[in-house]
Amino acid sequence: MKFKNIAVFCASSPGFDAVWTQRAYDLGEHLAKEGITLVYGGGRVGLMGAVADGALINEGKVIGVIPHFLNSKEIGHTGVTELIAVDTMHQRKTLMNDLSEGFIALPGGFGTMEELFEVITWGQLGLHQKPVGLLNINGFYDHLIAFVQNMVDAGLLNKQNQEMLLVADTAEELLEKMENYLAPVVPKWLSKEES
Repeated sequence: MKFKNIAVFCASSPGFDAVWTQRAYDLGEHLAKEGITLVYGGGRVGLMGAVADGALINEGKVIGVIPHFLNSKEIGHTGVTELIAVDTMHQRKTLMNDLSEGFIALPGGFGTMEELFEVITWGQLGLHQKPVGLLNINGFYDHLIAFVQNMVDAGLLNKQNQEMLLVADTAEELLEKMENYLAPVVPKWLSKEES
């Protein structure tokens, strides 16, 4: 599948590793060069700003979705192709889902984790069949990947659902995995074997 739009979840902070900012910019640049519209949280700061700038500087299309309470001169990115202001965080996530054909998580904090786990859960429940990927820059997600394996080892997550979370170290490899992704045929909540 060739993507038209991909949502990226990431931090509104740059963090302590300059590589994260550079790789966020590189992801935006790669999406632009592939003709893929970036859908993201609408911020101009941190990794959010870097991924948006990477796309914009390389003539890509960028759609930001931001709640009104965050859409200030300090936070909202006024240079994006389209900035959509919504009332709530829930509306933001719903619209980002509606506008996207896949999801990528860059390094981030609680907000990034919440967005990531919500969309992977929606996929597990069969509410969408879109690929969800982790761009594991400098091993940022190694502990999370190990924790997901712990869920499987504990019998709380099955292997099929674990494999829904695509992981790669480079944007090129991750996009290739996402393009080849096939959603599970039977959503978790419909599986008699697991009830």
